Amino acid sequence: MLRFAKAYARRPLEQWPPLFHRVLQNRIRDWHRRQGARRRIFGFFVQSEDDETDPINAIPDATNPDPVALALGDNTARTLMKTLKTLPHRQRQAFLLRVWEGFDVTSTATAMACSEGSVKTHLSRAMSRVRAALQDEADE
Repeated sequence: MLRFAKAYARRPLEQWPPLFHRVLQNRIRDWHRRQGARRRIFGFFVQSEDDETDPINAIPDATNPDPVALALGDNTARTLMKTLKTLPHRQRQAFLLRVWEGFDVTSTATAMACSEGSVKTHLSRAMSRVRAALQDEADE
């Protein structure tokens, strides 16, 4: 970075981001080339490691859950959507605005054109019905 700043100090600041990224890409490319050459030259002397011993490869992939979790998630989502369709309009509004959209009570009350107490009541009733439906699904 210091070499970059010295070399391009006289350039306008608007030109720095693309220049910096180009220099960074070239440095990374050079590093990979050197590593490849070193592996070709010294690869015979270095003992290769298995991928299984690499601690990074031992970390479970959180983005790819197991099939059982996916199936349970699908069933839960279906139950939730079915339950939301059966809720009265105001309860569904309160639930969606507060839980899914993350609005606070005041913003939800403004959006629904009602009092904050009314929002809390509608949300409480909606949450009771959703919990009951999800509990029934879990019991099955």
